[in-house]
Amino acid sequence: MQSRLLGATGLRVSSLALGTMTWGSVTDEHEAREQLTGFTQAGGTLVDTAAAYGDGASESLLGSLLADGSVARDEIVLATKGGITWRGGNRGVDTSRGALLSGLDASLKRLGVDHVDLWQVHVWSPDVPFEETLSALDLALSSGRASYVGVSNYNGWQTAQAATWQRAVPGRATLASTQVEYSLLARDIEYETLPAAEAMGMGVLAWSPLAGGVLTGKYRTGTPSQSRGADPAFASRVEIYEEDRSRGIITAVAKAAEGLEWTPLQVSLAWVRDRPGVTAPILGARTAAQLKEALSVADLTLPPEIALALDDVSAV
Repeated sequence: MQSRLLGATGLRVSSLALGTMTWGSVTDEHEAREQLTGFTQAGGTLVDTAAAYGDGASESLLGSLLADGSVARDEIVLATKGGITWRGGNRGVDTSRGALLSGLDASLKRLGVDHVDLWQVHVWSPDVPFEETLSALDLALSSGRASYVGVSNYNGWQTAQAATWQRAVPGRATLASTQVEYSLLARDIEYETLPAAEAMGMGVLAWSPLAGGVLTGKYRTGTPSQSRGADPAFASRVEIYEEDRSRGIITAVAKAAEGLEWTPLQVSLAWVRDRPGVTAPILGARTAAQLKEALSVADLTLPPEIALALDDVSAV
């Protein structure tokens, strides 16, 4: 698998990342171990989790796999996020300095490590001065709890403002990356967020590159009973793409896949991976078999004429 530098940093990561949002909730220990070992055996290094995933369950499960030697700690680039919590089914956001740093300490404990390679603020909050939020990143870096820092789900002006603030004074933690939704069905970040990230030397980690599985084509004739879309917690992610424009894009992906003798998953994932500014799409597979299919794209490159055709049909 190809490796890439994360933005204008020296941190080298794999061109595909492993997402762990469902670990510890939908994905059990056995399945998670298969995914993690399969990912690293394929040359993958970047593993992304968050304190909010399963209210810490994802981090705990990943930590247990590192502790039992399923994969050595130095084989992966470990990334997590803070600022969102889920308790009793209720979503909470707190990006204050105190909450972020105490949350990072809790993440390190669950993961069983003394530092993470990349720590990201999970979401922008208008309730806390952004300079206070960003000061937590400075402290995480200076204290050795994180080697690099970034943000997640910031829009264009928020990304530019945060990155500029961090570069304004020597000694502040430069933002290495931003993590945002990006796929053939979700291209809004091309207006401002991608240009802001490029201008500020930030790598882009693309979550939901398959639009919640919609771009695999499995929902074209209904919702399979074992699919993520059948889960009430994820159903809304599928429903938002049930309109004419989306169906046209999904059909175009299917036709491209047929012509190339690829799968729609491979077409969609290769398109995102090789978009300008993207460091790595994040793979959130439900099973090890699904992950294996996604990893097969590592050696595939879309022909330029197919990529251009998909650009045209999916343009916002």
